[in-house]
Amino acid sequence: MDEMLWAVGRGSGVASLVLFTLAVVLGVVTRSGRPLARLPRFSVTLVHRNVSLLAVVFLALHVVTLLFDSYAKLTLVDVVVPFVGAWNPFWLGLGTVALDLLIAVVVTALLRRRLGQRVFRVVHWAAYALWPIALAHGIGAGTDGTSVWMLVLSAASIALVGGAVLWRLSAGFIENARIRRGELS
Repeated sequence: MDEMLWAVGRGSGVASLVLFTLAVVLGVVTRSGRPLARLPRFSVTLVHRNVSLLAVVFLALHVVTLLFDSYAKLTLVDVVVPFVGAWNPFWLGLGTVALDLLIAVVVTALLRRRLGQRVFRVVHWAAYALWPIALAHGIGAGTDGTSVWMLVLSAASIALVGGAVLWRLSAGFIENARIRRGELS
């Protein structure tokens, strides 16, 4: 049973990293105001939300299975309070920080209409910190964190997010932002 929990915990962690990478890329693309592959912005936003939700589901599976895995020996305190774990406290703590940030992002997303757009946006910026922290957690705490395939996956994730950010910051985005604000005719 422990081997199954370990495998599911490990696999769901990798799956959540891939999905969060895609969610960050789609979030960056959505905010650019430019169409992606001729898809309307609302379509990209819907895919972003659905991918984000799926990533949260896989992350919950990751955490729950590792809570029950006797090898991981996680406690509820380890999951909520960063850097207090008995095993590998720094790398585990990074995962806890990422989870805490994710909880803040999810709660504000669910309460978006009550909190207002400004609060939502400020807290949602935590996703830009959450993602690299979670990536570092996967490399440092993951059983396969330093294996070739995981390092290649991590490098590809960094390249995708970096490419999306560069695309967003490109001259075309800046021009579109100025047009949206009414600065250019």
